[in-house]
Formats: sequence, C-alpha cells, structure tokens
Amino acid sequence: MDRFVFLTFDGLVRGVVLAAFALALVLIWRAARIVNFAQGAMSVASVYVAYSVTAATGSYWIGFAAALLAGLALGTLVDVAVMRFVDHSSPLNAVIVALGLVLLLQAVLGMTYGNEYLPVAAPLSRDALSIGGLALLSRYDLFVFAAVLVVVVALALLFTRTPVGLRMRAAAFAPQVSRLLGVNVGGMLTLGWALAAGVGALAGMLVLPTELGLHPNAMDLVFVSAFTAAVVGGLDSPAGAVVGGVAVGLILSYVSGYVGSDTAPIAVLVLLLAVLLIRPNGLFSSAQARHV
Repeated sequence: MDRFVFLTFDGLVRGVVLAAFALALVLIWRAARIVNFAQGAMSVASVYVAYSVTAATGSYWIGFAAALLAGLALGTLVDVAVMRFVDHSSPLNAVIVALGLVLLLQAVLGMTYGNEYLPVAAPLSRDALSIGGLALLSRYDLFVFAAVLVVVVALALLFTRTPVGLRMRAAAFAPQVSRLLGVNVGGMLTLGWALAAGVGALAGMLVLPTELGLHPNAMDLVFVSAFTAAVVGGLDSPAGAVVGGVAVGLILSYVSGYVGSDTAPIAVLVLLLAVLLIRPNGLFSSAQARHV
C-alpha cells in the first residue's frame, strides 16, 4: 500500500509538469492551429539561458526569470521570423518547418554548450516530507504544484474573461473575418506563440531538475508524453490538457514502479495510439457541427 501511495503522488507531480507542457501545445493550437513539434527544443533553449544566467549571477531565481523571458522572446522570434512565412494551405508545411527548427536548435545548443549532461539544481529540497509515516511530497513538489496552478488559472482567466483571449481564438478560427472586425490577427498569433513558449520554458525549468540533467535532447521523451497528454485531453481544451497530463503522469509512475522504467515510454505510445483510434479529437473535445 505504501508503494502505491508513493507512486500515486510521484505520478501526480509528473502529471502536473506534463500538464504545463501540454498547455503550451494547446496554446499554439488554439492561437495558430499548429502542432508545434519544436516546443521541446524551444523549452530546452530557454533552460540553457537560465543555466548561463544562474552560473553568471549565482541566483537560481534570476535564471528562472531569464528562462521565462527567453521563452517569450523565442516564441515571438519563431513566429515573426519563421512561421509567418510558412504556406499554411497544407498543415504538413508547418510540421516540416517545426521539425527543421528542432534540428537547428539542437545543433546550435550542442555546438554552444556541448553534448554532455549538465546538472540542473532544484531551488528547494527534494527530500520528501513525512506525513503519517509516509514520505509523500517534497518542498520542490509543492512548488511545482503551485507554479502550474498559477499558470492554469491565469490561462483560464485569459481565455474566458478577457477580450484578448477572445481575439486570440477568433484570429485562429476565422482570421479573415477577424481582420474585417479590426482584430490584429498577426499580433494575436505572435502573442499566442510567445505565451506558449513562455509556458514551455516554465515546464522545462520544472521538469529538468527531476531528470538526468540539461542536454540538447533532454525534452524529447517529455515532449512525447506531453503531446500524448494534449491529444488525450483534446488540443482545443486547456482543462483536457491538465487532465491528460495527470493521467499520463500516473501511467508513467505506475508502469515504471510495477513493471520497469524501460516499459513506460511504450505505455505512453500505446495510450496515444488508443486515443487516436477511438477518439481522435480527444476526450474533452467539443462537439463539431456536421456538414452535409
């Protein structure tokens, strides 16, 4: 029973980080109708900025802030300098460009920092606090929960309570009509890319202290898990991304704990395949109008 409780809390911590990363994918999809396969590489690039700033200043929190700002700037740059010039008549065009961006970013990071794993320290203790004789959550785990909760609430308010969120959604679904109504479609798309990259940078800063370390390819498997979480919940649903992230985190924890860590990626891929076959739009996808 103690093992099950430990794996459950470990899965919840993994899940909320995956939920933050899945939210970044949902943000891009809602803003630009693009699945950003470069999200993992962009996240790693932001964490490398944090690593450099922390090494120069000796302050984790200055590096943390630098990573978020770097994410916002990188997202803006990718949209303005790359994605804005992609022909969106076929969805495959943006996918190919995003995959090319992955190779470019990973190559630049490898040439700049090398291909060795660099240690990423956690800002708070990772020693589990004992409650009722059970070692459950650490101070760092509580920080992760709090950070993701703030992001989820902020994004929910943005999309449901502000005119900017409505304009972002309108620009993605009906850009031509939005322009006629005076919406700055280009600006809304850029804002979506910036916010998504900022959330991705946050997810990278939260997950890498729990992994092997910082590496140009460090987020590859994390991206697969987060993409699965986004697909499970529905690419149009921020709430679905959170639920999907927690579900994938629990599956990873249970499979790793009871079967073996080598089997966990296979379990995630099986889940992704099952959802794509049974409910391709995700468990929380909204109903679509039927066209005759």
